[in-house]
Amino acid sequence: MTDTAHYHRPDTLEAALARLAQGDCRIAAGCTDLFPTTQHKALGGSILDITAIGALRGVTRAGAGLRIGAATTWSDLIRADLPPACDGLKLAAREVGAKQIQNRGTIAGNLCNASPAADGVPPLLTLDAVVEVASARGTRSIALAEFITGPRQTALGPDEMVTAVLIPEAALTGQGHFLKLGARQYLVISIAMTAARIVLQDGVVVQAALAVGSCGPVATRLPGVEAALIGKPLDPAAITDSAVAAALRPMDDMRATAGYRSTGAAELLRRTLAALQVEEPA
Repeated sequence: MTDTAHYHRPDTLEAALARLAQGDCRIAAGCTDLFPTTQHKALGGSILDITAIGALRGVTRAGAGLRIGAATTWSDLIRADLPPACDGLKLAAREVGAKQIQNRGTIAGNLCNASPAADGVPPLLTLDAVVEVASARGTRSIALAEFITGPRQTALGPDEMVTAVLIPEAALTGQGHFLKLGARQYLVISIAMTAARIVLQDGVVVQAALAVGSCGPVATRLPGVEAALIGKPLDPAAITDSAVAAALRPMDDMRATAGYRSTGAAELLRRTLAALQVEEPA
């Protein structure tokens, strides 16, 4: 609940951006993160609810690639007809809380909350995702790797909001996968998680995108480890503990030590690649 005098629910993007330009306003979509962080019975301050803006929800594909509206829910993504390159994203969507959370939580909310353990970030990194951001001043695009700048920190300006996540056509090739490690199987914050997108040609890796999350301040790609896979048959054993450790800044916290995260991430990556070891169609 919130004070209705400070609750705004526009049905157009233009109206939402105009309200944001006035300042002192928090954006609400699924509220699966916004409500738990408040220490009161009602949300304080001015709230901008974007769930009535139809243009912000849904998945469309055009020549430039895939466009995922900011208010698209995880359940929307699970049901969407997406290419195999997005299988990692769909698997991650199934890991975001329970079905009730998947029905409410949004892809933009996951990014803007900027948790180091945000399930959507690693698979989106393997898809070279770009975040579309808008304000009353105009629209700009930010690579996802640059959008999340630290734990709970993003490149958003105070008068800006995310309007879409864009995946370029070139990243919609190959096959994707996602795995996470937690203290239990379901409804858990990750100790480590990995995503991969692999493109094979005649049994040889021609493109490799690997990402690890929940092991440091932000999820990250592993370009050096990716390069070691190119030009060879797909082999999970090519992922070594030392190479993964060198690419990460693992953290100690109540869920795991840095050392456990590092070795766990390497093993998850090997299992992720093993899941992608399928024969090419004849």
